[in-house]
Amino acid sequence: MGAKLGGGGGGRFDLGQNSDINVTPFVDVMLVLLIIFMVSIPAATVSVKLDLPPAIPPPPGAKVEEPVLVNIQQGGVVYIGDRSTDLDRLTGDLSAILSQKDPSKPATEQRVYIRADRTVRYGDFMSVMNVLQGNGFYQVALINEELS
Repeated sequence: MGAKLGGGGGGRFDLGQNSDINVTPFVDVMLVLLIIFMVSIPAATVSVKLDLPPAIPPPPGAKVEEPVLVNIQQGGVVYIGDRSTDLDRLTGDLSAILSQKDPSKPATEQRVYIRADRTVRYGDFMSVMNVLQGNGFYQVALINEELS
């Protein structure tokens, strides 16, 4: 609690009005909130354990199929493999390439891999994802850089 102990005028026991802000309750509340957040954050960041099957390498001499990569570079430039394309032609070009790769499956049921440059804006990446999903390509995988 705050009190004004000195000042002019008034009687011997007159303390007068105190117009200063009393921050003690504010500090108490902030410390309690800080403790609550410090206790609750480690529980929210616990990783989930997954029981994944082991990776099985292909047998020696087996031909490994190259996946179809959609590369996104800075400025929203889009490539399918090494062929340049744009958002308007993306699904048509991708369907043609996937149909050549495996004619037994529809193009929209084949897996497409997306790799983006580090400098690509999130909006450009999401534009490509929205175009793909809007045209029925739901088997989309993301490729990230391996950390060594």
